[in-house]
Amino acid sequence: MLAELHVELVAADRKVWSGDATIVVARTASGDVGIMAGHTPLLSVLESDPVTIRTTDGGTVVAAVHGGFITFSDNKLSILAEIAELAEEIDVERAERALQRAKSETDGAAQRRADVRLRAVAGAR
Repeated sequence: MLAELHVELVAADRKVWSGDATIVVARTASGDVGIMAGHTPLLSVLESDPVTIRTTDGGTVVAAVHGGFITFSDNKLSILAEIAELAEEIDVERAERALQRAKSETDGAAQRRADVRLRAVAGAR
């Protein structure tokens, strides 16, 4: 049996997901990081990117995360995001329209948000 860590994924407006995992993969300002039980303590700035959580029951949770912080200590991982959406909550057609609109308006930030949302959905499939 793999060692477990407890994960809390929280957005500014709500608790998005909470549970036990075997590994969490996220993009930080320093690069991609994979965190498993026993990882050294960590505090880092999150980049906008999908976060992948491998649950202890063999499932996978993918969330589009836009900014925030990630912290790990004592086998407890906290992801404190400005905005976070579980892949299953994302309206793909709406995200695709937002991506096209952002491209036509050359809005890099909006384009990045829409792209992250679509990659989260693709990663959950």
